[in-house]
Amino acid sequence: MFRLQGSKTLAVDLTGDAVKAKNGSMVAYDGRMAFKKMSGGGEGLRGMVTRRLTGEQMEVMEVKGQGTCYFADRASEINLVSLHGDTLYVEASNLLATDAGLRTGTSFTGLRGGASGNGLFTTTVEGTGQAAIMSDGTAVVLRVSPQYPLNVDPGAYIAHQGRLQQHFQSGVNFRTFMGEGSGESFQIRFEGDGLVYVQPSERNTVGGDV
Repeated sequence: MFRLQGSKTLAVDLTGDAVKAKNGSMVAYDGRMAFKKMSGGGEGLRGMVTRRLTGEQMEVMEVKGQGTCYFADRASEINLVSLHGDTLYVEASNLLATDAGLRTGTSFTGLRGGASGNGLFTTTVEGTGQAAIMSDGTAVVLRVSPQYPLNVDPGAYIAHQGRLQQHFQSGVNFRTFMGEGSGESFQIRFEGDGLVYVQPSERNTVGGDV
């Protein structure tokens, strides 16, 4: 069971089951716990090779036992996401923890992944269960519908879920209109039906240098 202690600490109640979390993110626990580092994001050799090629880094540990384990990372805000047989696409640096039963992998995203400095792939979380994602500041969850597509600054993008198509488009950015060009001449356009998670601050992006 995932629950928040405030907005920056994740509490996971374990009854003999397991949780996968970002390596080094455990800040406290009570009860009896066993910790195991999982190489390649917990995806075995294929995951290790993919991440080495793309430069994306996600060191993962598995925590199993009886009691409550607490996770946090650099005082980031934490958001809980429930999955019901669907897929969550999330930047590796923004993924804090998942139910051990959820499958993690990688998905090719083209230039969108390159915009955030994580290579051409993004992390996928699939199955039924809970995941915890992080944001720099309180995240905003925006609905995308066929009538209302959404444009997002690559540096502010965290994750998305649902039946969404994404297109990487260049030419104009938000700051261009304000006369404050930051070098980011790209946007991500989402179309379809789903949710997009956006943080109120921006990472440095590779996209601005392309």
